[in-house]
Amino acid sequence: MPKAQLVELYAHKLGVIDDARLEFGPGFNVITGETGAGKTLLLGALGLCLGSDASASRYALTNDTRAVALFLRDDEELAFSREAGSSGRLRSSLNGAPSSAEALRAFAEQLIIIHGQHDSLLLRNRAEIVRLIDDTGGVDTKELSDVRRQLREARQLRDGLGGDEDARHRDLEYLDFQLHELDTAEIISPTELDENFAELARLSTLRDGQSAIVEVVELFDGDGDDAVLSQFAQALSRVPDGDAYADIRGSLRDALIDARDSVHELSALGDPDAFDPRVIENLEARVSVLQHVAKKYGGSLGAALAARDEMRLRRQSAETDAARVNAIDQEISELEIREADLAQRARSDREVAAAKLTTAVSRQMTRVALANATLRFVVDGDDGSNAQIFFTPNPGQPEGPLSALASGGELSRVLLALSLETVHRDVVAVFDEIDAGLGGQVAQQIGECLREVGQLQQVLAITHLASVAARADHHFIIEKTVERGATSTLVREVSGDERVREIARMLAGDTVTVESRALATQLLENSFEDRTKADFPR
Repeated sequence: MPKAQLVELYAHKLGVIDDARLEFGPGFNVITGETGAGKTLLLGALGLCLGSDASASRYALTNDTRAVALFLRDDEELAFSREAGSSGRLRSSLNGAPSSAEALRAFAEQLIIIHGQHDSLLLRNRAEIVRLIDDTGGVDTKELSDVRRQLREARQLRDGLGGDEDARHRDLEYLDFQLHELDTAEIISPTELDENFAELARLSTLRDGQSAIVEVVELFDGDGDDAVLSQFAQALSRVPDGDAYADIRGSLRDALIDARDSVHELSALGDPDAFDPRVIENLEARVSVLQHVAKKYGGSLGAALAARDEMRLRRQSAETDAARVNAIDQEISELEIREADLAQRARSDREVAAAKLTTAVSRQMTRVALANATLRFVVDGDDGSNAQIFFTPNPGQPEGPLSALASGGELSRVLLALSLETVHRDVVAVFDEIDAGLGGQVAQQIGECLREVGQLQQVLAITHLASVAARADHHFIIEKTVERGATSTLVREVSGDERVREIARMLAGDTVTVESRALATQLLENSFEDRTKADFPR
């Protein structure tokens, strides 16, 4: 019993589709109808529900467009919905809860595969091709995946401890260089740079004022009679005697004494022997060192001191972790050897499985009207996970990637051949006009192949061929009508005489004849007999 089934598809106000509701059954479901009736729009509605960008059917959208797809998986109902609003944007929901187109697409990948005329995600997804190969050969890569996970974790742990041996050695060398630079700087305190700046400014001021000091001292206390202090003394000597002037004379005498003391101090500062220019040079050199260290290690001496302490801790930790890192290196080395061995084993198993799958699918190529084509599965990479399908449509032509060389119809028929050998019970398979350009006995073969696949997974197909439609378990028709200048469509399931008439129309056109009805009846009877007799063991 298939695990996934598309139970119902509803479309409202999508192009010529006013309201359409299809309730699909298990097995092989087919949709037929005249050209332009809206069969492609039904697939567009399904694509909308599953999160497509709607670019292909954008012209058909209106402000009232709504599409709903209801799936059943393991007795659980899943409802995918998209509807347009007044702004023209499409709203998405899953089981009635707001969602996103990306979430719908991700969820839909687990439920359905749509094989279109010009696109096939299955054939472009190398992971899916690898899955087909692994399923065919029973290839088990769980141990390889576990080893790779352990290897990633071990490498991450080692990176957190400094990386591989060469990286650790480089890091330690640089750490030692930084510590040496900081230790050599011999920073006294976080404020040392500011203190040296202040002292340097003071000494620089003294140095720059030497010539002015000599001149000022000469003016105040020079040998000439015009010196300021000499004239002060002469003026003081002319103050009259007497008690009335005693206090003033004493104040002026004290001022003269203070002035002489200050001039002597100023004279001492101007003494070349009291000032050493090398002190400024040393201070300038020290400031340069401290500025470099501060700029390099955080912008201040406080930050540099903190960085030095942190580096010392890291250096001690590196020495402590050395034994642990060596053990991790050994573990990584052993895991790398195991990984290489398991990868080689996986590639070998996949090469065998790819050859087996190539043979199996090649047996089905004639049944899907590709008798002259050749196809083979090719694996590459250390573990064979780089898988491709090579294809050539005709003998003598060079082979290449299937998606590049096959036409839309050939792609769909290759997918049918794959489905015959690798039925995916977990998903619904949709084939869009897989029988394009075919007829006669080949079309009957395609119909039989679709019915056979439908025995193990639900299949939906759009077809123009009566011999394909007659093989279906459930038959839906889409009809277009024009009333009062407005075009609309009706979708319904047909059986009995209505189905005979639709098969006859597909055989003979709009004018159904007695002969076409008889042939349609015969096709349906033959299909029924084949279904009752068929037994396809797996």
